[in-house]
Amino acid sequence: MMVKKLLPAFFMVSVFISCSSSRVTHADKRKDVQLQTSMGNITVRLSDLTPLHRDNFIKLVKSRYYDGILFHRVINKFMIQAGDPDSRNAAPGKPLGEGGPNYTIPAEFRPELFHKKGVIAAAREGDDVNPQKASSASQFYLTQGRVFTTAQLDSLEIKRLKGRKIPANYRQVYTTLGGVPHLDQAYTVFGEVINGLNVIDSIAAVPTSKGADKDRPLKDVTIIQAKMIKRK
Repeated sequence: MMVKKLLPAFFMVSVFISCSSSRVTHADKRKDVQLQTSMGNITVRLSDLTPLHRDNFIKLVKSRYYDGILFHRVINKFMIQAGDPDSRNAAPGKPLGEGGPNYTIPAEFRPELFHKKGVIAAAREGDDVNPQKASSASQFYLTQGRVFTTAQLDSLEIKRLKGRKIPANYRQVYTTLGGVPHLDQAYTVFGEVINGLNVIDSIAAVPTSKGADKDRPLKDVTIIQAKMIKRK
């Protein structure tokens, strides 16, 4: 989940507080976010366990930051990624994924939140330049992943997780609903899709570029509008 080089995480506080025009209220925290996309609507419920990510996402939604941007990176059986403001009205074939505000958000890893299908998580720069795993301020992804067998999860623990064990409750989900287990505790999950998993599947299946704009959909998939909606 590579994004552009970002400023240190401690800069986040001053930038976040200064955005008073999109101040997050108590009522906002009891609403959901609807992403109206060119392929259907997705409703996201943000987690109270990750308040920094929750409030930042709400702030950006209220400021209409996401309106008109693209899902610029789509990988079937993995995830769909958006949040780059440079994708708005981007020319066909233009490589994307480097844009965003000049601040980061400290990681908020929570054992209750893992990469099952349909979660929303924050993109970030790689460990080589970001050992604290701080999140991009705006770029996020929605997981699709795949369903694993028990044997596949065993193999994943050995070969990719370097012996780190996948908890039993995670395993139950990864062998039924599915997801992306190798991202757990490496990228901050801050909510989940409560309506529109089929839209994620549809977006993930679109043809994508193999060129300089690798994984960008050949036909733009746009977030027409992101807005706060009353929680049902």
